[in-house]
Amino acid sequence: MSACVPTRNNHSSRSSRPSSDSGIKRPHSPPPPHRRRFRVSGADLSASITVFLIAVPMSLGLAVAMDAPLAAGLVSAAVGGIVAGLLGGTPLQVSGPSAGLTVVTAELIQVYGWRTTCAITVGAGLLQILLGSLRAARSALAVSPAIVHGTLAGIGVAIALAQLHIVLGGAPESSALDNALSLPSHLARSEPAALVIGALTILLLIVWPRLPGRIGGSLSRIPAALAAVALTTAVAAVATPRIDRVDLPSWRSHALPELPHGPVAALAAAVFTVMLVASLESLLAAVSVDKLAADRSTTTAKDGTPPPPPVRRADLDRELRAQGIANAVSGLVGGLAVSGGAVRSSANVRAGAESRASTVLHGVWVLLAALLLVTALEWIPLAALAALVMVVGIQMVNFAHIRKVHRHREFLVYGATISGVILAGVLEGVAIGIVVAVAVALHRLARTRITVTEQDGRYLVTARGQLTFLAVPRLSRLLGRLPHGVDAVVELDGFFMDHAAYETIQDWYAAQTAMGGHIEFTGRSGGRIAEPASAAHSCCRPWTPWRNHHCHDGGQDTTTTVAAPPSDVIPRITPATTPPAGSSSRRHGSHRLLSGLSSFQRTTAPLVREELARLAAEGQRPSQLFLTCADSRLVTSMITASGPGDLFTVRNVGNLVPPPDTEGATGNDDSVAAAIEYAVDVLEVESITVCGHSGCGAMQALLGAEPQTPRTPLWRWLRHGLPSLERMRSRHHSWARIAGRLPTDAVEQLCLTNVVQQLEHLRAHESVARRLAAGTLQLHGMYFHVGEAQAYLLTEGASSGTGPDEVFARVAPGAVWGVESEAEALEAAPGTTVGA
Repeated sequence: MSACVPTRNNHSSRSSRPSSDSGIKRPHSPPPPHRRRFRVSGADLSASITVFLIAVPMSLGLAVAMDAPLAAGLVSAAVGGIVAGLLGGTPLQVSGPSAGLTVVTAELIQVYGWRTTCAITVGAGLLQILLGSLRAARSALAVSPAIVHGTLAGIGVAIALAQLHIVLGGAPESSALDNALSLPSHLARSEPAALVIGALTILLLIVWPRLPGRIGGSLSRIPAALAAVALTTAVAAVATPRIDRVDLPSWRSHALPELPHGPVAALAAAVFTVMLVASLESLLAAVSVDKLAADRSTTTAKDGTPPPPPVRRADLDRELRAQGIANAVSGLVGGLAVSGGAVRSSANVRAGAESRASTVLHGVWVLLAALLLVTALEWIPLAALAALVMVVGIQMVNFAHIRKVHRHREFLVYGATISGVILAGVLEGVAIGIVVAVAVALHRLARTRITVTEQDGRYLVTARGQLTFLAVPRLSRLLGRLPHGVDAVVELDGFFMDHAAYETIQDWYAAQTAMGGHIEFTGRSGGRIAEPASAAHSCCRPWTPWRNHHCHDGGQDTTTTVAAPPSDVIPRITPATTPPAGSSSRRHGSHRLLSGLSSFQRTTAPLVREELARLAAEGQRPSQLFLTCADSRLVTSMITASGPGDLFTVRNVGNLVPPPDTEGATGNDDSVAAAIEYAVDVLEVESITVCGHSGCGAMQALLGAEPQTPRTPLWRWLRHGLPSLERMRSRHHSWARIAGRLPTDAVEQLCLTNVVQQLEHLRAHESVARRLAAGTLQLHGMYFHVGEAQAYLLTEGASSGTGPDEVFARVAPGAVWGVESEAEALEAAPGTTVGA
């Protein structure tokens, strides 16, 4: 319910305005790119310096790792920042020399030389421009994440192995396998000075962000990469003056590309490999930057600080074209291949960047450093840069990705891709990963577990997995063994059924029912071949049938559906809610409860178990208190689109909030007050919503109550609604309006008035009043029309004494809190504001 009770996952609101007299509200379109001016804010300037301090040592380190000219690392960082920053589709993404291409570029330089490698970079950039123009960026993300992350992890392992040799004072071998095999000999003859500097660099990279105390918090603002390289450079200058250092050649000797020489097929494969790895790395980083920017907006909003200006979501095709242009330019001016970097980009977002200005400025600072700070850069030890890049390589093996891959049972694909990249090469590793992924998919498609069990003369046939032609022989054999005219339950626990499996089940079902058999279908499969999943309503199985709903109660005839004749339909798959033969009506409700619990354990529990386990460990932290009626038609999680841990819900007859210190015949009623105090003071919820609904039986009882109503427990509770009845009948209060119209009858009028009155009762509670005065709590009123399946929000404005001051505005589909709902309210009653 993003319009009234925003959950944690909501995005920041965007302004809207009426587009025409039709009343349709559309968000403001951002101004066209050519109308935008390049503005530099203080946050962008600060972020650009932070990223620059990270980019310089990393660019030099990657150039060392690739055995490329050191100046080429700075050139590619400057080109990536300026060119890709100006033209890219992800404003906060920072581009520079590609860590993912370290192994590939090193091999290309060794085979073809530096100048031909530059030409290959130009070709890869042109191919990226072509693919971006063909809008192929989204298709690149269709590759299995296990393959993508496995490729990057394999490259990271290869980088770490190669740089470890430099940290030991030696030189890396030509392949990751050779680096692993020669590691023992390099350990035996390692240089103490390089080893100490490398170990100190790694230690600083790990410890620097975790320094304790106030001083540590201040120092941690300095990027760890800069601090590590700067401190180790100072230590090396004093303790080991003869250690190998950065050697930047004169710009006069800077090498430019030449026409490539070599086999055409091999050169084409090299261009494709550079394009593939650089594109995947850039697109994955762009998606990550989007998530980081959204999380940053949510975090700052929760902290109470002003959120940064909204950043446009990534245009991946534009980003791919920009990366292509940057690679073409970088290759032409003698730079390394460029891609979007997760390390630089995440630092840019966390440093508070607001626009692409920070990315462009970072490139400008790198260019100035390359021209003016050559002498200072030449003091950096190579061992420090190698240790920095080695840590970057280790970080490419992301354990969070490994856990996700393992959870989705794709670790075999992940492991095969890593092994292929390390042992054979990047392109070969990707090909191996694709082959293994296809094999795993085929294995899963063919692996369907079919079991038959019998109890008290009733059979249970369970099919777990996808029902395809590969499973038909076993399915047909097991079904054929069942007696004629059998009483059976068929549980189809899968989401796909092809034509062969459909025909097999359909023929068996027709034969059994013709012989007097009773067949009942349960599970998660759709009813007809190629039927959309939404049509089967497999996620929503009520205990009783809904009108115009495709799920049928077990007591109905399950051999037909509305859409097709019996001869062409497998019965609609629903929970087995029909009680066993001979059971009494008294047991009918308990059977439905047991069936619902069983269905939850079978289908829903596996999907939510991990999230519930996390909530059980961390405790509940809901952001909303939702107080509503106990009416069974009001499903709070459905109308608010919320899940576990989102709402702290209080339900009672009539959604009533007893005022403080109200005594009835049996004393104080503190149950609702206790829930309010717990939610406000302990859980520290951000808002409270009182939700009424149409056709409320409690309000009907209040309207029809006689003065001498017997003091039953129900009436003693409903007396808390008498102030609402008095408010409605009082001339001092005008009638509430709903979406610009008067209520249809007195019951609806009382339902609306009751929401307003209970909000006043809420304000009388001490804990609520204290938080309202501090400005840390909001109160919302809501009305849900059951027959219309429509939510309305309470809006209040200054009462003039004659006009309406209580307006319930309709929540439009796709509404954002404070935008569409407010516009509706303004149409209904000009001058009103959203919120109670």
